[in-house]
Amino acid sequence: MKPYSKWSVPGRPVVLATAAVFALLLLLPAASVSNENTARALVMDLNLDGEVEPVLATYIDEGLAAAASRKATLVLVRMDTPGGLSDSMKDIIQHILASPVPVAVYVGPTGARGASAGFFILMSADVAAMAPGTRTGAASPVIAIGGFTIGVDEVLRRKIMNDAMAFLRSYSEKRGRNAKLAEEAVTDARAFTEKEALDGKLIEWVAASPEELLRDLDGRTISRFDGTKTTLKLTNYERVSFALSARQRFLARIVEPDMFFLLLILGALGLYAEFTHPGAVIPGVVGAICSVLALYAMHLLPVNIAGVLLILTAVTLFVLEAKYTSHGVLLLGGVIAMIFGAIFLIRSPLTYGGVSLGVAIAVTLPFAGISVFLMRLVLRSRQWKPATGREELLREQGVAISGLKGGVEGMIRIHGETWRALSETDVAAGTTVKVLRVEGLKLHVEPIGGPG
Repeated sequence: MKPYSKWSVPGRPVVLATAAVFALLLLLPAASVSNENTARALVMDLNLDGEVEPVLATYIDEGLAAAASRKATLVLVRMDTPGGLSDSMKDIIQHILASPVPVAVYVGPTGARGASAGFFILMSADVAAMAPGTRTGAASPVIAIGGFTIGVDEVLRRKIMNDAMAFLRSYSEKRGRNAKLAEEAVTDARAFTEKEALDGKLIEWVAASPEELLRDLDGRTISRFDGTKTTLKLTNYERVSFALSARQRFLARIVEPDMFFLLLILGALGLYAEFTHPGAVIPGVVGAICSVLALYAMHLLPVNIAGVLLILTAVTLFVLEAKYTSHGVLLLGGVIAMIFGAIFLIRSPLTYGGVSLGVAIAVTLPFAGISVFLMRLVLRSRQWKPATGREELLREQGVAISGLKGGVEGMIRIHGETWRALSETDVAAGTTVKVLRVEGLKLHVEPIGGPG
């Protein structure tokens, strides 16, 4: 007889094998998910679309920070910009150079451009790429005061140009790009097609789409700004879009020239309506809010002094139209002045953007009509007689009750009331009299007709 053992119990090996297989099946899905998440690269998509301004710079900065916190493999910035403000451009470039995540800037789609400030941003990227039919360059700095392009002496011009070229060289050379050719975009305002930029070693790739660019980058080793080497593993990647927040979309909308002009006019109209018609409340509240928002946009936008003066001239002409008869000449002049003022109001020498003609006309015509109408109401109200108090009796007519002797008080009836009255001449009973002035409860009158 064999000795007893727990491992010799009939069916025990089958039970153990079944348990082992079941445990293995439970572990396999978790392992596969873990391996999938480990192997799946994250590509963060950002859109640099429109003029480079503080709101867009904040968006790019936050997108780079989000990519770093999520340990993304690559940040892909799709760019289509005519340029913008130099301070915002420098802020974006500083964050790109300091980003722990590699940054690829792609000028696309076809027909897009990376001009002026966009060229500087393109040269700062770890990977610079363009789509067919795009262009970049034309990065000469322009000095503007109050929206005017101004002339400068030779020394100041050289200082500005040399500073811009040194800034461009400081990072384009470390990126391994043709810094000498890049300087021509600054000194000569030269622009490049995607083929010229590729042949001149300003960019590394020409790709028809972001997907094609990511396929080309898979397995490539790139040099970071600090000199380290990074191999991009994009065989199995996941793309995540980083969109503008609601606050950023709102602020970006405010700094658009068309919206800025509309806010400026609404603010002026609302405050004017409140001052001329106290107690209306709603126009004052709306005007105050629109004015504050317009001031915020004015702080960011290059406002042209000539445009502001033309708008003030237009308002003055509207007021004069309400006061004097010009048969519409002053009104027409004001409309023309405001339309030209709107067109000249925002004029960035870097982007050539401003208030569109359609918006200028659509805002000017209602503003002209409303402002003239309100001013005429104000002028008419100054001619109205008071409806209450002693002033109500001035120039009113009454009837002498029992006759008045010159210099002696008598009684008259006016508005169905009996008043003490004094006349310098004799007044027969029943004669109509007119009130000249009021002294306390005594009226000074004069006769103006026979019995009434």
